[in-house]
Amino acid sequence: MSMNYLITGGAGFIGSNYADRLIQRGDIVTIFDNLSRAGAEKNLDWLRNKNGENSFRFIQGDITNIRAIDKAALNQNVFVHLAAQVAVTKSVDDPQFDFEVNAKGTLNVLEAARQNEKKPIVIYASTNKVYGELDDLEIVEKDTRYQLRNHPLGINESRSLDFHSPYGCSKGAGDQYVRDYFRIYGIPTVVFRQSCIYGTRQFGIEDQGWVAWFIIAILKNHPITVYGDGKQIRDLLFVDDLMDAYDLAISKIDTSQGKIFNIGGGIENAISIWVEFSKILEEITGKEIKIKREGWRPGDQKVYISDITKIEKELGWTPKIDIREGITRLYEWAERNKELFA
Repeated sequence: MSMNYLITGGAGFIGSNYADRLIQRGDIVTIFDNLSRAGAEKNLDWLRNKNGENSFRFIQGDITNIRAIDKAALNQNVFVHLAAQVAVTKSVDDPQFDFEVNAKGTLNVLEAARQNEKKPIVIYASTNKVYGELDDLEIVEKDTRYQLRNHPLGINESRSLDFHSPYGCSKGAGDQYVRDYFRIYGIPTVVFRQSCIYGTRQFGIEDQGWVAWFIIAILKNHPITVYGDGKQIRDLLFVDDLMDAYDLAISKIDTSQGKIFNIGGGIENAISIWVEFSKILEEITGKEIKIKREGWRPGDQKVYISDITKIEKELGWTPKIDIREGITRLYEWAERNKELFA
């Protein structure tokens, strides 16, 4: 049976991929987006060209406008809340704007859900940044990467929150509001504390979406800046695997509601952001890649790996696309679509 989905930020990277999946299987999709992100209009054009001009409903609006989101929320079964200010650097430069979008905007979405008699499911894209720098953990430096000495599977959901940077604060506030709206109002909410998500339709920039940005920069012969020493570890998750997790959380809402899940590629898909990642890029592209170096950025974690044990156990989810396959898919897509980055 088809359902009505509202995707905030639906013209973005994750949102457009998920909208396409939902349209393909016959669900009714409303995309709510202010089109402020580079590539958003191109993603909408792609959806229309692939699925038909009237295959989805588009509302140009902003989540900071509660009346606009209330109107878009009517008769929806599922909210997938992806709209956000996504760059740590931007949050440092303009913390008030960051708060308005990420904290207040999320509260607006939750209020729209609370006023909706259908009691819609709310999926919230949170971030691993809610755990802060993890600077109390013992870190071991190896030749090509950092490692956490006492957390072989990574960070699990029992880790205390430690918001660091305005971005961490605003996304963390949203994270906790989403969780509490289940406890207080009975709204079936699910929080995904997402690690590094990458994939096709990602118009990465230096401040956000680093996997895609490195590939785009190589194709356009732009200089690449590596912050820190490049040994920082992240677990990479291809967007298709993330969407599988969303689907499982929705289909198993009796199990997932009120829960928080750390989600990423896990220990099997962890890689250092330059020292190891560059070797794969050079093998795929056949190019020697030149970089320049800068100091560490505020709130940057030396190691972040999602312990995905909880979501594996409770929802039966595991990543299917490994790093090499995912990076190859992204590179081939970007190479075929170089005109999109002009």
